[in-house]
Amino acid sequence: MARLDIIIPVFNEGENIVPVLESFRSKTSTPFRVLICYDRDDDNTLPAIAAYPQRSSVDVVFVKNRDRGPHAAIMTGFEQSTAPYVVVYPADDTDNAGRIDQLVEAADRGCEVVVASRFVRGGCMVGAPPLKGFLVRAAAFTMYYGARLPVRDPSNGLRLFSRRVIEQIAVESTMGFCYSIELLVKCHRLGWPIGEVPFTWYERKVGRSRFRVMKWVPKYLRWYFYAFATTWLGARSVTMKSPRTAQV
Repeated sequence: MARLDIIIPVFNEGENIVPVLESFRSKTSTPFRVLICYDRDDDNTLPAIAAYPQRSSVDVVFVKNRDRGPHAAIMTGFEQSTAPYVVVYPADDTDNAGRIDQLVEAADRGCEVVVASRFVRGGCMVGAPPLKGFLVRAAAFTMYYGARLPVRDPSNGLRLFSRRVIEQIAVESTMGFCYSIELLVKCHRLGWPIGEVPFTWYERKVGRSRFRVMKWVPKYLRWYFYAFATTWLGARSVTMKSPRTAQV
């Protein structure tokens, strides 16, 4: 039985997906299942996987998204996940499959969220457009030193969530990858353990990124200030999936 569900939101990733699946097969020892979350039946990712020679050796589940866009894809993946741990993984990343076991090891030590970090020893960020690179680094610096968030890369979308996080914390975000920083800062406010492992990030070479800097920045700012409110204003309320609001 899979201990890990790997959610991959896809949009015409036919050129990228097979090398990614192959990297899981060769570099990841944790028993895993891959959830391919797609919008349209004509997405070229689907036939590419069907033609993958090692298809039978990788547990792949195709998940039709309940709505369009990356946020809906990830939320649909969360709904369909059943494993103790869930990782959201980019459809073009063949460099970091070997890090997945480290994410799981940190979770096994008790972490509810484990961040793949570009800004710790062993990590890197290469080739980012100037504006994106500046915003990401500025957010990381100020949230670590100013808001005292216990990770150095709060905005990277590749991270592990425990079943407890998926099932108990409500996601209020509705756009892009904002859910990721939201769940992180909510775990911090709850006092749930958070871990971090190195991650190598390179700007994609094939296909188009679905990261929309100027469109999503205002949505990220809500959770940016949420982290500061936890540290400096003593805010403690967290919206949970149960009818009540959790207090710590």
